[in-house]
Order: sequence, then C-alpha cells, then structure tokens
Amino acid sequence: MPRPNDEIVKRYYTISEIAKMFDVSKSLIRFWESEFDILRPHKNSKGDRRFTQENITQIRIIYNLVKEKGFTLKGAKKEIKLYKERLKAQEKTIKSLKKIRAMLVQLKAQI
Repeated sequence: MPRPNDEIVKRYYTISEIAKMFDVSKSLIRFWESEFDILRPHKNSKGDRRFTQENITQIRIIYNLVKEKGFTLKGAKKEIKLYKERLKAQEKTIKSLKKIRAMLVQLKAQI
C-alpha cells in the first residue's frame, strides 16, 4: 500500500496531463508527434493518445532541444539522429571492451 509521501507513477498519461507537465499546448504535442519519429504514443480504441514514461522522456528531449536550447525542428531532428548514432557506437565499443576483458581474464587464469 502506498504511503502518503510516495509519488504515484502512472502507466499512461493523457495528452492534457503531458501538456500541463511541460506547460505547452496539446496541439504542440500533436505537432511534435507528427514531426519527430521517436515520439509515438499508444492510442486506445477511440484514438486517444496514451503516453508512457518512455514517451515523456522523448518529449523531455524534444522540449529541451527546441524550447530550452533554441534548436529548429530540423536541427533537433539532426541532433537526435546524431545522439542515436553515438549511442550505437558506444554500445559497440562496450561490447568490444567486454570481449577483450574476457580474453584477458582467461589469459590471467592460464598464467
């Protein structure tokens, strides 16, 4: 049972809640959804958008780039693409380092 001071985390948020959270209009959220491929909220059978925690993170990234850092939409899309590419490169590097580490551990055990 949640205690009075525990923050309740919902599974889905409405577009109104998201708009209030970021102090933007609902139409801006819908516009961002049409402009940014990363933002794809779930829709129920009536077509109402249901935003998850992952969607909120995506909106936070878009909001930060566009509203706080002053990126154009084109610039924000490019920045997001570059971020994804850097993340893939980091994952590849980590995978390679883990292989090297495993080889070194094996060599050490043989000595």
